[in-house]
Amino acid sequence: HSQAPTAGSVILAGVLLKTGAYGLIRFAVPLFPEASMDFAPVAMTLAAISILYCAKVALAQTDIKRLIAYTSVSHMGFVTLGVYAWNEQALQGAVITILAHGLSAAALFMLAGGLEHRIHTRNMLDMGGFWPKVPRMAAVALFFSIAALGMPGLGNFIGEFLVLLGAFQTNIPLTVISASGLIFASVYSLWVIQKIFHGEYASKNFDDSNFLDLNRREMVYFGAMIVGLVWMGMYPQSFLGLSAETINNLLFNSENLVAIVGQN
Repeated sequence: HSQAPTAGSVILAGVLLKTGAYGLIRFAVPLFPEASMDFAPVAMTLAAISILYCAKVALAQTDIKRLIAYTSVSHMGFVTLGVYAWNEQALQGAVITILAHGLSAAALFMLAGGLEHRIHTRNMLDMGGFWPKVPRMAAVALFFSIAALGMPGLGNFIGEFLVLLGAFQTNIPLTVISASGLIFASVYSLWVIQKIFHGEYASKNFDDSNFLDLNRREMVYFGAMIVGLVWMGMYPQSFLGLSAETINNLLFNSENLVAIVGQN
């Protein structure tokens, strides 16, 4: 992420990072249900560790793109947790998290890229007090930061809530540990906003002659992402209904396959 251009980071966060999760849901677990059930406790443990570890590592970063990258890995831990819980609520949550995180993480990388393009640095130690200078960028960054931390009413909250609800039925201790990752998410999300946009304006380490606010074109595509996250948060059934039949079929087929293998 830190070496990729902005477009590459957006594709990595919004598409490629989710491909592995899609492969687990659509192919790996349905094709090998017995092996997946045996591996589930290990996978869920690794998911809980990744949620907490990557959240803690994110707090130590000064490069804004590296910070967002670690938060992305942390949030994908919830997807893995939901996949290996393997019940309807957890899988629905994993699907919604894939969609919502694809929007919020891609938007944060776009904001980081736009900021780097304007001031030619990603070092947060050189930043501060940007809100009066770029109020539209600050407001958009605040929205996607609170979306990433799981604010109720937005898509990320629906996904993570369903994952934890489904995982609670499978493994209570790991679910409680994973849920504590939401506290870290709140800390690093709001810390980034405080560090970059609040405090005393810092411009001594970079040229701010081209430090302009978001233009109309940028506001249009950020606005489209905002609409998507709000829609997912306020009307989740419009998304859950699309995947319900497929998820139920996957659950039914995997249970039948396990039963057949057990008889043989």
